[in-house]
Formats: sequence, structure tokens, C-alpha cells
Amino acid sequence: MAVGFHITAAILVLAFAIVYASDPSPLQDFCVAVQDADAGVFVNGKICKDPKLVKPEDFFFPGLNNPRSTSNPLGSNVTLLNVDQIPGLNTLGISLARLDFAPYGLNPPHTHPRATEILVVLEGTLLVGFVTSNPPMNMKNRLFTKVLNPGDVFVFPEGLIHFQFNNGQTNAVAFAGLSSQNPGVITIAK
Repeated sequence: MAVGFHITAAILVLAFAIVYASDPSPLQDFCVAVQDADAGVFVNGKICKDPKLVKPEDFFFPGLNNPRSTSNPLGSNVTLLNVDQIPGLNTLGISLARLDFAPYGLNPPHTHPRATEILVVLEGTLLVGFVTSNPPMNMKNRLFTKVLNPGDVFVFPEGLIHFQFNNGQTNAVAFAGLSSQNPGVITIAK
């Protein structure tokens, strides 16, 4: 009797572990965001466009290959493509940014409360870094920095304060992927 109970319990535990380990499946292929409250279904903070009205343009943004102006006090420009620029990103959990830097340009310390960021440098040289938060007892916050050259990749964990600085004498360009369709940004200091 006890052996049968243990075998049944083991099978249930294994079945639950298999189900629990699977990736969730979306309820639909996509949910294109729309501003009109009468237009569709409310999912993930945005209203879904009627799928019959969706067009290829809902998944499209042109011209990200074009340099952006860095004529400002910081010498940088971030072009964020999230659900507000590409409505088809809604519920897909991803967004993209182009970062342009003049020589000695800075993307000041900031955080993305809802996303991890992965950055790749295409041109120039960037000094990048992030600061840990809530260190264990008897430890201090730690600064992780690295100088990146073209082709180098760096990851900024979700919610941690981070920055990018062009420490070179030429323009720099980088692209960043973020793990949210609406990562948010909180600038710490300029």
C-alpha cells in the first residue's frame, strides 16, 4: 500500500515538474496595440487591434540605419523602438534601441525597471557599466565597467543603474535589445 502511494506521488511530482517547466503559449499569434478603446481586446496594458485590420505596417519601422542628431548637451541620442513606435511589439516582450554618440557623448545613468538590456557596439568605442543594488551584509555596491569596441556585446541586468560613454574621439553607434515591449526608463542623473 505504501509503495503504491509513493509511486503515485512520484509520478504526480514528475508530471507537475514537466508542466511547470514548459514555456507559456500565447493565446493568439499577436496583439497589435491600438489607442481606440472600442477597437478590440485589452491585453498586457494595451488594447488589441482587431486582427482583421492588422497590416504589415503595424510591425514595421523604417530608417533605423540613419544616424541621429547628437547636437545636445549630452552628445548622445537614443532612438527607442517599443510598442509605442511599433504597435506589433505588444505582448511580444522585446524592443530595440539605436544609440548614437558624438565624441565624449554620454547616455547618463539610468535604469529600465522592466527589462534586461543587451548592447552591441557597431562603430567607435564605448565605456559602459552598471552598479549592483542591495548588496549582502558587509559588502558594498559594486561597479562593473568595460570598454567596448565594434562587435563587443555587454549585458545590463534588469533594473540596475547603468550608463554608456563614448570615450573615443570619433562618433560611436550601438544597438540595444531590451526584454520588454515597454521597458521604461528612469534617468538617475544627467
